[in-house]
Amino acid sequence: MREQPQWLTASLVQAIHLRQIREHGGHYGVRDRNLLESALARPMNRWLHEGDADIFVLAGVLCYALCRSHCFIDGNKRVAFMAMYTFLGLHGYEIEAPEPEIVGLMLAIAEGNMGEPELVEWLKTRGRSRAPQLWP
Repeated sequence: MREQPQWLTASLVQAIHLRQIREHGGHYGVRDRNLLESALARPMNRWLHEGDADIFVLAGVLCYALCRSHCFIDGNKRVAFMAMYTFLGLHGYEIEAPEPEIVGLMLAIAEGNMGEPELVEWLKTRGRSRAPQLWP
């Protein structure tokens, strides 16, 4: 049996949202708790029902679901990206891409100009295994 990934909780994603709002502005708050829970369940369902879902697929599914669900009052694109970044970090990966590229990516997803498969392919080209940190 495969080892289950570490999933992000609603409270963790809400903490990410709060930090993004404090750092970059906007209104704090969940617009629809059911949409948040549904978005967080998408990668879990993918992992359970499709055995070939790797970490980049799961991270892409999470980001896409959060971005498109608009479950927060403000900051949905920022939260979606940071949730994906956090999820990858928990599993030993990071994203190497310039900020303008990331902004364009998230805008394309939010506007419906990029689908989930394209996001996953982008992640596979930008995701890197983190080298273990031997000293702080």
